[in-house]
Amino acid sequence: MYKSVARNRSGFTLVEILLVVVIIGILAGLIATRLSGKTEEARIARAKADIAGSLSLALDLLEQDVGRYPTTEEGLEALVTNPGIPGWKRSYLKGELKNDPWDTPYVYSYADDGGPDGQGAYELFSCGPDRQPNTEDDIYP
Repeated sequence: MYKSVARNRSGFTLVEILLVVVIIGILAGLIATRLSGKTEEARIARAKADIAGSLSLALDLLEQDVGRYPTTEEGLEALVTNPGIPGWKRSYLKGELKNDPWDTPYVYSYADDGGPDGQGAYELFSCGPDRQPNTEDDIYP
């Protein structure tokens, strides 16, 4: 005569644990694929904000103080260290000059067109994801 003995089960079986791990992995994969495109969009938005915001403002402040924009040779570095320009007062950026979101320096050039106000125009952009200037993914304000 056999007696049936009821066992108290505590804990999970290996199959149950593996099932939960697989489900979590699938969910993580779905979330990661949906967010992957958003990272690049966020980088582009940050580059546009840097160019149209802090860098352009700093260039305008420097121009008000010294009467001109930095030359191409002086570059954006003139916003944080005085290249010997009379009237330069301070660092025009909070902190240091940072690279774009792809860790490439922003591209700055100045063309003195000899206009009626004696001022030329500057060009400021990011090389974008391919890190190469003058390509279709360059980012302008």
